[in-house]
Amino acid sequence: MATAPATSSVATNSPCLRLPSMPLRRAPGAISFPSRPWPATLTSCTGLSRRSDVVAAAGHQKLMGSLTNNEGLRFGVVVARFNEVVTNLLLQGALETFERYSVKAENITVVSVPGSFEVPITAQKLGKSGKFDAILCIGAVIRGDTTHYDAVANSAASGVLNAGLSAGVPCVFGVLTCEDMDQALNRAGGKAGNKGAETALTAIEMASLFRHHLG
Repeated sequence: MATAPATSSVATNSPCLRLPSMPLRRAPGAISFPSRPWPATLTSCTGLSRRSDVVAAAGHQKLMGSLTNNEGLRFGVVVARFNEVVTNLLLQGALETFERYSVKAENITVVSVPGSFEVPITAQKLGKSGKFDAILCIGAVIRGDTTHYDAVANSAASGVLNAGLSAGVPCVFGVLTCEDMDQALNRAGGKAGNKGAETALTAIEMASLFRHHLG
C-alpha cells in the first residue's frame, strides 16, 4: 500500500520560526534537499538576503602601498643599543633593503637610543616632527631570569602602537622578543631571515600608502 511522503512542519505563533512543509526524499548513500528559495518571513527575520552583503559593488577601489613608488619618501629609524650584537644586524638588514629599493641615503635618519624601552617615545617624537613618512622601531629583548623581559617587551609593543596612533605616521614594530640569544641571531640574518629587512619593507609600503592614497 503506497504511503504519502513524510513531511515536517513546526507549528508556532511566531512567523519568524515557521518553516515550509517540505517532502523528504531519500536516495541510496545520499541525502538530497529540495531546491527552493527561503520564504520571505524567514529571510526578513534572520537578515539573510538573496545576494551576499559582503560582495563589494562593481568598480570598488582597492588602495595599496607600493615598494617601487617611493620617490621622496623619508624614513626615521630608531634603534636600541642594548643587545647591540643583534640590533646592529637588524639595522644593517633594514639599510640594505632601503638601498635595494632605491631609497636615498639622505632620506634616512638613524637615531640610537639606550634600549627598547626608549624606542617608542623617540619614534613618537620623530613622527610628530612632520619630517618622516614612516618610522622603523628596532630593538631586541631577550628573556632572562626575572620578569624584566615581560615588562620591557609589553611596553615596547604597546608603546610603538601608541606612537603611531598619536603621531598619525606609520611606526613599524621591529623589536625582537626572544627566549635566548640563538633565537635572536636566527632572526637577525640567520636561518629565520632578517626581521630588520622585513621591517623596512613594511615601512616602505606603508609610507607609500599614506603618501599617495591616505595623505
